[in-house]
Amino acid sequence: MKALFIVGGIFFMITQLNSQTVWEKTKEKAKEKTEQRRETRTDEAIDKGLDKVEKGIKGIFKKKKKKNESENKETKETANDNETTTPTTSSDNTDTTPVTPINKGFKAYSKFDFIPGEKITSYEDFSQDAVGDFPAKWSTNASGEVVTFKGVENKWLQFGNNGIFFPEFVNTLPENFTIEFDMAVTDDFSEMQSGLKLYFTPVSNRNLMFDQFFDNKPGVGIDIHPNVTNDENAKSTTKIWVFGKTENKLLENEAAFTGWKISEVNHISVWRQKTRLRIYINETKVWDLPRAFEADIQYAPLFATNIWDGSAFLANLRVAEGLPDTRNKLITEGKFVTNGILFEFQKAEVKPESYAVIKEIATVLKENPTIKIKITGHTSNDGDANANLTLSKQRAAAVQSVLTNEFGIDASRMQTDGKGGSEPVDTTNTPTGKANNRRVEFIKL
Repeated sequence: MKALFIVGGIFFMITQLNSQTVWEKTKEKAKEKTEQRRETRTDEAIDKGLDKVEKGIKGIFKKKKKKNESENKETKETANDNETTTPTTSSDNTDTTPVTPINKGFKAYSKFDFIPGEKITSYEDFSQDAVGDFPAKWSTNASGEVVTFKGVENKWLQFGNNGIFFPEFVNTLPENFTIEFDMAVTDDFSEMQSGLKLYFTPVSNRNLMFDQFFDNKPGVGIDIHPNVTNDENAKSTTKIWVFGKTENKLLENEAAFTGWKISEVNHISVWRQKTRLRIYINETKVWDLPRAFEADIQYAPLFATNIWDGSAFLANLRVAEGLPDTRNKLITEGKFVTNGILFEFQKAEVKPESYAVIKEIATVLKENPTIKIKITGHTSNDGDANANLTLSKQRAAAVQSVLTNEFGIDASRMQTDGKGGSEPVDTTNTPTGKANNRRVEFIKL
């Protein structure tokens, strides 16, 4: 009987060992199958995305209505659907028709407190790249290409669906900086896996071997994952990770956000002040972390994707540094210059993301009611000089109109002028130089 019991025990142990072996093999097989399926779906998604590019990606952005089609229809609340009365010509120019600078989308930004850095250090519009090529000044371990869309301004980078991407020309970031970019996704963008990830990692760690899934070096990661379904209960989500010097995860969280504009251009704003990090998606602040960055680590930006289906796109990447001191420069130094007041392409319509900058100026004027100012607009030197001169004058007038109509500043306290591209402050033949030359100056009289 004892022998039988021992034999039975041995048989049980062998069975368990075999079961464990089978289970381990099953897990390994499942892992391999999952990886193969993910890679297959990723390849299919890339092919699908490229097919859409070749066909013009119909419907990725809502087209602007022509004036004669929209005169008797309700005005939409988004800045991109809002037409001005200013006709446009080629390049950075327009004619002398009066402008309508304020729209309902501008009012939506009334709680938007993002202020761009004082000086643009890097600007990427892919103007130097041919459509169909991966941008020359970027690095990747995957795929991607520069594309254009009918009815949408500028060139865009279409990211490959699984990979690492970073602008080689943006290196060490200072302790005070801002990063802005336009983002869009296709209408079939999947709610599975991830959206577009933005990492801030030590410069030495930014390379094509960066592990977007398990990297534990000091740094910050943000995942922006819009939901493009028509389900009213579906939420767009964003995630964030923070790792400290000891390679321990200090923070991980997820939050839903609203306000993503389906089939349209969306604006992402990132603001670092020493250790503090703020993230905005359109007019909504989604993260405000006082202890995200280590004070003595040099960070560099990096993008990553792990997209199940659909495609993500980026345009107009702006990196700026410094903290604008509006009050001191205007009152004490007598002059404040900003690149943070943005305008619709080839128009004198103020973009709604300019709200916080103009509000700062309005606050200074309200606190100093005897001061009068002169507002001067500047453009790049692209295109016809006379047309650019006219546009710069119109843009200055548009800013004055916002200060008066939105913030109650008496128009008699403000003069306006424009210089076109005749007074550049930076190079005139690079995207970054042109971005710095497009500016608005406020001079105390």
